[in-house]
Amino acid sequence: MNRRGEAFEIESGLPESEVRAAAEATKAADVETPLRWFEFCRKYMAGRWRTSAAKTREGMADGLAAVTLAMVKRGKEAPSDEYLRLAFRWGIVPANEGVNPPTGLKSSYDWLTTAGRPVVDLVDTEVFEDVLYRLSYRLDGTPAAGDTYKRRRRALNTALEHAVAMGELPENPLQRVRRKHIGSNVVVDRRVLVNAVQARQLLTAVSYVGSWDRCRGRRLVAFYAVLYYAGLRPAEAVGLRLSDCHLPETGWGTLTLRETRPVSGKQWTDSGERHDRRGLKAREASTDRPVPIPPVLVAILQSHLKEFGTAREGRVFGNERGGVVGSSTYWRVWEEAREYALPLERVSSPLAGRPYDLRHACITRWLNAGVPIAEVARRVGNSPEVIHRRYHGCIDGHEEAANQKIERIMLEEGD
Repeated sequence: MNRRGEAFEIESGLPESEVRAAAEATKAADVETPLRWFEFCRKYMAGRWRTSAAKTREGMADGLAAVTLAMVKRGKEAPSDEYLRLAFRWGIVPANEGVNPPTGLKSSYDWLTTAGRPVVDLVDTEVFEDVLYRLSYRLDGTPAAGDTYKRRRRALNTALEHAVAMGELPENPLQRVRRKHIGSNVVVDRRVLVNAVQARQLLTAVSYVGSWDRCRGRRLVAFYAVLYYAGLRPAEAVGLRLSDCHLPETGWGTLTLRETRPVSGKQWTDSGERHDRRGLKAREASTDRPVPIPPVLVAILQSHLKEFGTAREGRVFGNERGGVVGSSTYWRVWEEAREYALPLERVSSPLAGRPYDLRHACITRWLNAGVPIAEVARRVGNSPEVIHRRYHGCIDGHEEAANQKIERIMLEEGD
Protein backbone atom coordinates (compact mmCIF):
# COMPACT_ATOMS: atom_id res chain seq x y z
CA MET A 1 0.00 0.00 0.00
CA ASN A 2 1.02 3.61 -0.48
CA ARG A 3 0.82 6.36 2.12
CA ARG A 4 -2.92 6.86 1.40
CA GLY A 5 -3.59 3.20 2.12
CA GLU A 6 -4.18 2.28 -1.55
CA ALA A 7 -3.35 -1.18 -2.74
CA PHE A 8 -1.17 -1.65 -5.82
CA GLU A 9 -2.19 -3.64 -8.89
CA ILE A 10 0.23 -6.54 -9.18
CA GLU A 11 0.37 -6.60 -13.01
CA SER A 12 1.06 -2.88 -13.59
CA GLY A 13 2.48 -1.92 -10.22
CA LEU A 14 0.23 1.17 -10.11
CA PRO A 15 -1.96 2.25 -7.18
CA GLU A 16 -5.70 1.65 -7.56
CA SER A 17 -6.53 5.35 -8.10
CA GLU A 18 -4.22 5.54 -11.14
CA VAL A 19 -5.56 2.25 -12.51
CA ARG A 20 -9.14 3.59 -12.28
CA ALA A 21 -8.14 6.90 -13.91
CA ALA A 22 -6.47 5.06 -16.76
CA ALA A 23 -9.55 2.88 -17.23
CA GLU A 24 -11.84 5.94 -17.36
CA ALA A 25 -9.56 7.60 -19.92
CA THR A 26 -9.60 4.49 -22.08
CA LYS A 27 -13.38 4.29 -21.86
CA ALA A 28 -13.73 7.92 -22.90
CA ALA A 29 -11.39 7.38 -25.83
CA ASP A 30 -13.52 4.46 -27.00
CA VAL A 31 -16.53 6.72 -27.41
CA GLU A 32 -16.60 7.78 -31.06
CA THR A 33 -16.60 11.47 -31.91
CA PRO A 34 -19.82 12.28 -33.80
CA LEU A 35 -19.22 12.43 -37.56
CA ARG A 36 -19.39 15.99 -38.81
CA TRP A 37 -21.54 16.87 -41.81
CA PHE A 38 -18.74 17.97 -44.13
CA GLU A 39 -16.68 14.84 -43.49
CA PHE A 40 -19.78 12.70 -44.06
CA CYS A 41 -20.44 14.45 -47.37
CA ARG A 42 -16.83 13.96 -48.46
CA LYS A 43 -16.98 10.23 -47.74
CA TYR A 44 -20.40 9.94 -49.36
CA MET A 45 -19.28 11.69 -52.56
CA ALA A 46 -16.13 9.58 -52.74
CA GLY A 47 -18.28 6.46 -52.63
CA ARG A 48 -20.61 7.71 -55.38
CA TRP A 49 -17.93 9.27 -57.58
CA ARG A 50 -16.84 6.26 -59.61
CA THR A 51 -20.33 5.29 -60.75
CA SER A 52 -21.74 8.78 -61.35
CA ALA A 53 -21.69 10.96 -64.45
CA ALA A 54 -20.09 14.39 -64.23
CA LYS A 55 -23.48 16.14 -64.31
CA THR A 56 -24.71 13.89 -61.50
CA ARG A 57 -21.63 14.66 -59.41
CA GLU A 58 -22.11 18.38 -59.93
CA GLY A 59 -25.81 18.13 -59.07
CA MET A 60 -25.11 16.21 -55.85
CA ALA A 61 -22.46 18.72 -54.83
CA ASP A 62 -24.80 21.66 -55.47
CA GLY A 63 -27.60 20.13 -53.42
CA LEU A 64 -25.36 19.20 -50.49
CA ALA A 65 -23.65 22.61 -50.62
CA ALA A 66 -27.01 24.31 -50.14
CA VAL A 67 -27.76 22.12 -47.12
CA THR A 68 -24.29 22.78 -45.69
CA LEU A 69 -25.22 26.41 -45.02
CA ALA A 70 -27.56 25.07 -42.33
CA MET A 71 -25.02 22.55 -41.05
CA VAL A 72 -22.32 24.97 -39.89
CA LYS A 73 -22.35 26.92 -36.66
CA ARG A 74 -22.41 30.67 -37.06
CA GLY A 75 -20.37 33.35 -35.34
CA LYS A 76 -18.88 36.79 -35.86
CA GLU A 77 -15.99 35.37 -37.85
CA ALA A 78 -18.15 33.12 -40.03
CA PRO A 79 -17.48 33.46 -43.77
CA SER A 80 -20.24 34.50 -46.16
CA ASP A 81 -22.65 31.91 -47.52
CA GLU A 82 -21.23 32.38 -51.00
CA TYR A 83 -17.69 31.47 -49.92
CA LEU A 84 -18.88 28.59 -47.77
CA ARG A 85 -20.60 27.12 -50.83
CA LEU A 86 -17.51 27.60 -52.98
CA ALA A 87 -15.29 26.01 -50.34
CA PHE A 88 -17.66 23.06 -50.00
CA ARG A 89 -17.80 22.46 -53.77
CA TRP A 90 -14.00 22.54 -53.90
CA GLY A 91 -13.46 20.34 -50.84
CA ILE A 92 -16.03 17.72 -51.82
CA VAL A 93 -14.04 16.63 -54.91
CA PRO A 94 -12.16 13.43 -53.95
CA ALA A 95 -9.00 14.54 -55.75
CA ASN A 96 -8.79 17.59 -53.46
CA GLU A 97 -8.70 15.64 -50.20
CA GLY A 98 -5.43 16.35 -48.41
CA VAL A 99 -4.65 19.27 -50.75
CA ASN A 100 -4.32 22.81 -49.42
CA PRO A 101 -7.36 24.87 -50.50
CA PRO A 102 -6.94 27.92 -52.75
CA THR A 103 -5.90 31.00 -50.82
CA GLY A 104 -9.26 32.71 -51.26
CA LEU A 105 -11.13 29.72 -49.86
CA LYS A 106 -8.83 28.73 -46.98
CA SER A 107 -10.70 30.49 -44.17
CA SER A 108 -14.06 29.23 -45.45
CA TYR A 109 -12.71 25.70 -45.81
CA ASP A 110 -11.27 25.80 -42.29
CA TRP A 111 -14.65 26.95 -40.98
CA LEU A 112 -16.38 24.01 -42.70
CA THR A 113 -14.03 21.52 -41.09
CA THR A 114 -13.98 23.04 -37.59
CA ALA A 115 -17.40 24.63 -37.14
CA GLY A 116 -19.47 22.04 -38.95
CA ARG A 117 -22.34 20.38 -37.14
CA PRO A 118 -22.48 16.63 -36.51
CA VAL A 119 -24.73 14.69 -38.86
CA VAL A 120 -26.93 13.75 -35.92
CA ASP A 121 -27.93 17.41 -35.52
CA LEU A 122 -30.31 16.83 -38.43
CA VAL A 123 -32.78 15.33 -35.95
CA ASP A 124 -33.00 18.75 -34.25
CA THR A 125 -36.19 20.43 -35.46
CA GLU A 126 -34.72 23.92 -35.62
CA VAL A 127 -31.68 22.79 -37.60
CA PHE A 128 -33.76 20.76 -40.03
CA GLU A 129 -36.15 23.66 -40.65
CA ASP A 130 -33.12 25.68 -41.76
CA VAL A 131 -32.12 22.76 -44.02
CA LEU A 132 -35.56 22.84 -45.67
CA TYR A 133 -35.24 26.60 -46.17
CA ARG A 134 -31.87 26.14 -47.88
CA LEU A 135 -33.40 23.63 -50.29
CA SER A 136 -36.08 26.09 -51.37
CA TYR A 137 -34.28 29.43 -51.56
CA ARG A 138 -31.32 30.99 -53.30
CA LEU A 139 -28.55 32.91 -51.58
CA ASP A 140 -30.29 36.24 -52.24
CA GLY A 141 -33.45 35.05 -50.48
CA THR A 142 -35.54 34.59 -53.62
CA PRO A 143 -37.31 31.25 -54.20
CA ALA A 144 -35.29 28.65 -56.11
CA ALA A 145 -36.67 27.33 -59.38
CA GLY A 146 -38.85 24.25 -59.10
CA ASP A 147 -36.33 22.03 -60.86
CA THR A 148 -33.56 23.31 -58.56
CA TYR A 149 -35.59 22.46 -55.47
CA LYS A 150 -36.37 18.97 -56.77
CA ARG A 151 -32.72 18.31 -57.63
CA ARG A 152 -31.49 19.49 -54.22
CA ARG A 153 -34.11 17.48 -52.36
CA ARG A 154 -33.27 14.37 -54.36
CA ALA A 155 -29.57 14.76 -53.58
CA LEU A 156 -30.25 15.28 -49.87
CA ASN A 157 -32.67 12.36 -49.63
CA THR A 158 -30.17 9.92 -51.12
CA ALA A 159 -27.44 11.18 -48.77
CA LEU A 160 -29.69 10.87 -45.72
CA GLU A 161 -30.64 7.31 -46.65
CA HIS A 162 -26.93 6.57 -46.71
CA ALA A 163 -26.50 8.19 -43.29
CA VAL A 164 -29.24 5.96 -41.88
CA ALA A 165 -27.54 2.88 -43.38
CA MET A 166 -24.26 3.96 -41.72
CA GLY A 167 -25.96 4.33 -38.36
CA GLU A 168 -25.35 8.09 -38.19
CA LEU A 169 -29.09 8.82 -38.12
CA PRO A 170 -31.94 6.80 -36.57
CA GLU A 171 -34.20 7.64 -39.54
CA ASN A 172 -34.35 9.87 -42.59
CA PRO A 173 -35.94 13.12 -41.32
CA LEU A 174 -36.85 14.14 -44.86
CA GLN A 175 -39.37 11.33 -45.05
CA ARG A 176 -41.45 13.00 -42.33
CA VAL A 177 -41.76 16.20 -44.36
CA ARG A 178 -44.49 16.51 -46.94
CA ARG A 179 -43.01 17.16 -50.35
CA LYS A 180 -43.33 20.79 -51.34
CA HIS A 181 -45.80 21.27 -54.17
CA ILE A 182 -44.05 22.75 -57.16
CA GLY A 183 -46.18 23.94 -60.02
CA SER A 184 -45.31 22.49 -63.39
CA ASN A 185 -42.76 24.64 -65.16
CA VAL A 186 -41.70 22.15 -67.79
CA VAL A 187 -44.33 23.00 -70.40
CA VAL A 188 -42.69 24.57 -73.44
CA ASP A 189 -43.47 28.25 -73.84
CA ARG A 190 -45.02 28.86 -77.27
CA ARG A 191 -43.27 32.24 -77.41
CA VAL A 192 -39.87 30.60 -77.91
CA LEU A 193 -40.93 28.73 -81.06
CA VAL A 194 -39.73 29.95 -84.45
CA ASN A 195 -41.55 29.32 -87.71
CA ALA A 196 -39.83 28.04 -90.85
CA VAL A 197 -39.04 31.52 -92.21
CA GLN A 198 -37.58 32.71 -88.92
CA ALA A 199 -35.48 29.55 -88.64
CA ARG A 200 -33.97 30.03 -92.08
CA GLN A 201 -33.25 33.68 -91.31
CA LEU A 202 -31.50 32.74 -88.08
CA LEU A 203 -29.35 30.07 -89.75
CA THR A 204 -28.36 32.59 -92.42
CA ALA A 205 -27.54 35.17 -89.75
CA VAL A 206 -25.27 32.67 -87.98
CA SER A 207 -23.04 32.58 -91.06
CA TYR A 208 -22.41 36.34 -90.71
CA VAL A 209 -21.16 36.14 -87.11
CA GLY A 210 -17.42 36.76 -86.84
CA SER A 211 -14.89 37.48 -89.54
CA TRP A 212 -15.08 35.44 -92.75
CA ASP A 213 -11.55 34.08 -92.47
CA ARG A 214 -11.98 32.77 -88.91
CA CYS A 215 -15.36 31.17 -89.78
CA ARG A 216 -16.63 31.47 -86.22
CA GLY A 217 -20.27 31.54 -87.27
CA ARG A 218 -20.09 29.63 -90.56
CA ARG A 219 -18.69 26.50 -88.93
CA LEU A 220 -21.74 26.41 -86.62
CA VAL A 221 -24.54 26.80 -89.18
CA ALA A 222 -24.88 23.02 -89.55
CA PHE A 223 -24.66 22.63 -85.77
CA TYR A 224 -27.83 24.68 -85.25
CA ALA A 225 -29.41 23.03 -88.30
CA VAL A 226 -29.28 19.56 -86.70
CA LEU A 227 -31.11 20.96 -83.68
CA TYR A 228 -33.84 22.45 -85.85
CA TYR A 229 -34.25 19.76 -88.52
CA ALA A 230 -33.43 16.61 -86.49
CA GLY A 231 -34.37 17.61 -82.95
CA LEU A 232 -30.95 16.87 -81.45
CA ARG A 233 -29.93 18.16 -78.05
CA PRO A 234 -26.85 20.46 -78.18
CA ALA A 235 -24.80 17.87 -76.24
CA GLU A 236 -25.75 15.23 -78.83
CA ALA A 237 -24.73 17.50 -81.69
CA VAL A 238 -21.37 18.16 -80.01
CA GLY A 239 -20.68 14.40 -79.90
CA LEU A 240 -21.86 13.66 -83.47
CA ARG A 241 -19.21 11.91 -85.64
CA LEU A 242 -18.89 11.42 -89.37
CA SER A 243 -19.28 7.67 -88.86
CA ASP A 244 -22.73 8.37 -87.37
CA CYS A 245 -23.94 10.09 -90.55
CA HIS A 246 -25.53 8.49 -93.60
CA LEU A 247 -25.69 11.32 -96.15
CA PRO A 248 -26.87 10.05 -99.58
CA GLU A 249 -26.68 12.19 -102.70
CA THR A 250 -30.47 12.27 -102.93
CA GLY A 251 -33.33 11.70 -100.52
CA TRP A 252 -33.41 11.29 -96.76
CA GLY A 253 -30.38 10.47 -94.66
CA THR A 254 -29.88 9.17 -91.13
CA LEU A 255 -27.98 10.28 -88.04
CA THR A 256 -27.28 7.38 -85.68
CA LEU A 257 -26.65 8.91 -82.28
CA ARG A 258 -24.36 7.02 -79.91
CA GLU A 259 -22.74 9.59 -77.66
CA THR A 260 -23.52 12.81 -75.84
CA ARG A 261 -21.00 15.38 -74.57
CA PRO A 262 -22.68 17.32 -71.74
CA VAL A 263 -20.81 20.28 -70.26
CA SER A 264 -19.55 20.10 -66.69
CA GLY A 265 -16.73 21.75 -64.80
CA LYS A 266 -13.32 20.11 -65.15
CA GLN A 267 -13.36 19.08 -61.49
CA TRP A 268 -16.39 16.85 -62.07
CA THR A 269 -15.15 14.80 -65.05
CA ASP A 270 -12.74 11.88 -64.95
CA SER A 271 -10.82 13.20 -67.95
CA GLY A 272 -10.28 16.71 -66.57
CA GLU A 273 -12.06 18.12 -69.66
CA ARG A 274 -15.14 20.34 -69.47
CA HIS A 275 -17.18 17.95 -71.65
CA ASP A 276 -18.07 14.59 -70.17
CA ARG A 277 -18.37 11.59 -72.48
CA ARG A 278 -21.64 9.74 -71.92
CA GLY A 279 -24.12 7.47 -73.65
CA LEU A 280 -27.46 8.81 -74.78
CA LYS A 281 -29.77 10.34 -72.18
CA ALA A 282 -32.21 7.89 -70.55
CA ARG A 283 -30.77 4.92 -72.49
CA GLU A 284 -28.38 2.08 -71.86
CA ALA A 285 -24.78 3.06 -72.58
CA SER A 286 -24.48 0.60 -75.49
CA THR A 287 -27.67 1.62 -77.32
CA ASP A 288 -28.00 4.09 -80.17
CA ARG A 289 -30.81 6.17 -81.66
CA PRO A 290 -31.27 6.44 -85.44
CA VAL A 291 -32.87 9.71 -86.55
CA PRO A 292 -34.05 10.16 -90.16
CA ILE A 293 -33.08 13.57 -91.54
CA PRO A 294 -34.68 15.43 -94.46
CA PRO A 295 -32.82 16.24 -97.70
CA VAL A 296 -32.37 19.90 -96.69
CA LEU A 297 -30.34 18.86 -93.64
CA VAL A 298 -28.40 16.26 -95.65
CA ALA A 299 -27.33 19.05 -98.02
CA ILE A 300 -26.35 21.38 -95.15
CA LEU A 301 -24.17 18.68 -93.55
CA GLN A 302 -22.55 17.75 -96.87
CA SER A 303 -21.69 21.41 -97.46
CA HIS A 304 -20.31 21.74 -93.92
CA LEU A 305 -18.08 18.67 -94.24
CA LYS A 306 -16.83 19.77 -97.65
CA GLU A 307 -15.77 23.18 -96.30
CA PHE A 308 -14.53 22.30 -92.81
CA GLY A 309 -13.89 18.56 -92.79
CA THR A 310 -14.04 16.79 -89.44
CA ALA A 311 -12.62 17.75 -86.07
CA ARG A 312 -10.55 15.48 -83.83
CA GLU A 313 -11.92 11.98 -83.24
CA GLY A 314 -13.94 12.29 -86.44
CA ARG A 315 -16.43 14.71 -84.89
CA VAL A 316 -18.60 16.62 -87.35
CA PHE A 317 -18.38 19.86 -85.36
CA GLY A 318 -15.29 21.40 -83.80
CA ASN A 319 -13.83 24.73 -82.83
CA GLU A 320 -11.11 26.51 -84.78
CA ARG A 321 -8.46 24.22 -83.25
CA GLY A 322 -10.39 21.04 -83.90
CA GLY A 323 -11.44 20.69 -80.28
CA VAL A 324 -14.89 20.18 -78.80
CA VAL A 325 -17.36 23.01 -79.44
CA GLY A 326 -17.87 24.73 -76.10
CA SER A 327 -21.30 25.76 -74.85
CA SER A 328 -20.06 29.32 -74.30
CA THR A 329 -19.11 29.45 -78.00
CA TYR A 330 -22.41 28.30 -79.46
CA TRP A 331 -24.30 30.50 -76.98
CA ARG A 332 -22.35 33.66 -77.93
CA VAL A 333 -22.72 33.02 -81.65
CA TRP A 334 -26.45 32.43 -81.25
CA GLU A 335 -26.93 35.65 -79.29
CA GLU A 336 -25.18 37.65 -82.03
CA ALA A 337 -27.17 35.90 -84.77
CA ARG A 338 -30.47 36.80 -83.10
CA GLU A 339 -29.49 40.48 -83.24
CA TYR A 340 -28.84 40.16 -86.98
CA ALA A 341 -31.94 38.12 -87.84
CA LEU A 342 -34.72 39.42 -85.61
CA PRO A 343 -36.48 42.81 -85.56
CA LEU A 344 -35.32 44.98 -82.68
CA GLU A 345 -38.49 44.44 -80.65
CA ARG A 346 -38.07 40.66 -80.96
CA VAL A 347 -34.44 40.55 -79.79
CA SER A 348 -35.52 41.14 -76.19
CA SER A 349 -38.38 38.63 -76.48
CA PRO A 350 -38.18 34.90 -75.61
CA LEU A 351 -38.28 33.97 -79.31
CA ALA A 352 -35.48 31.43 -79.93
CA GLY A 353 -33.73 32.79 -76.85
CA ARG A 354 -31.61 29.64 -76.50
CA PRO A 355 -30.12 27.24 -79.04
CA TYR A 356 -32.17 24.50 -77.33
CA ASP A 357 -35.34 26.28 -78.49
CA LEU A 358 -34.56 25.04 -82.01
CA ARG A 359 -35.14 21.49 -80.75
CA HIS A 360 -38.46 22.61 -79.26
CA ALA A 361 -39.44 24.12 -82.63
CA CYS A 362 -38.53 20.88 -84.40
CA ILE A 363 -40.61 18.70 -82.07
CA THR A 364 -43.58 21.05 -82.29
CA ARG A 365 -43.41 21.09 -86.08
CA TRP A 366 -43.46 17.28 -86.24
CA LEU A 367 -46.42 17.09 -83.86
CA ASN A 368 -48.37 19.66 -85.83
CA ALA A 369 -47.62 17.69 -89.00
CA GLY A 370 -49.46 14.75 -87.46
CA VAL A 371 -46.48 12.54 -86.68
CA PRO A 372 -47.60 10.17 -83.89
CA ILE A 373 -46.34 11.11 -80.44
CA ALA A 374 -44.65 7.73 -80.01
CA GLU A 375 -42.61 8.24 -83.20
CA VAL A 376 -41.66 11.80 -82.24
CA ALA A 377 -40.56 10.50 -78.84
CA ARG A 378 -38.42 7.78 -80.42
CA ARG A 379 -36.66 10.22 -82.74
CA VAL A 380 -35.83 12.80 -80.07
CA GLY A 381 -35.03 10.39 -77.23
CA ASN A 382 -37.90 11.13 -74.86
CA SER A 383 -40.79 9.09 -73.57
CA PRO A 384 -44.25 9.67 -75.11
CA GLU A 385 -45.42 10.85 -71.68
CA VAL A 386 -42.77 13.59 -71.60
CA ILE A 387 -43.62 14.72 -75.14
CA HIS A 388 -47.32 14.90 -74.33
CA ARG A 389 -46.74 16.76 -71.06
CA ARG A 390 -44.25 19.29 -72.37
CA TYR A 391 -45.75 20.07 -75.78
CA HIS A 392 -49.50 19.68 -75.35
CA GLY A 393 -49.96 23.47 -75.41
CA CYS A 394 -47.99 23.88 -78.64
CA ILE A 395 -50.03 21.68 -80.97
CA ASP A 396 -52.25 23.69 -83.32
CA GLY A 397 -55.58 22.63 -84.80
CA HIS A 398 -56.21 19.59 -82.61
CA GLU A 399 -59.18 21.15 -80.82
CA GLU A 400 -60.84 22.02 -84.12
CA ALA A 401 -60.17 18.54 -85.51
CA ALA A 402 -61.59 16.95 -82.37
CA ASN A 403 -64.70 19.14 -82.61
CA GLN A 404 -65.22 18.08 -86.22
CA LYS A 405 -64.97 14.41 -85.28
CA ILE A 406 -67.49 14.87 -82.45
CA GLU A 407 -69.85 16.80 -84.73
CA ARG A 408 -69.60 14.11 -87.40
CA ILE A 409 -70.48 11.27 -85.03
CA MET A 410 -73.36 13.32 -83.62
CA LEU A 411 -74.79 13.77 -87.11
CA GLU A 412 -74.42 10.07 -87.83
CA GLU A 413 -76.31 9.27 -84.60
CA GLY A 414 -79.05 11.78 -85.48
CA ASP A 415 -78.55 14.10 -82.49
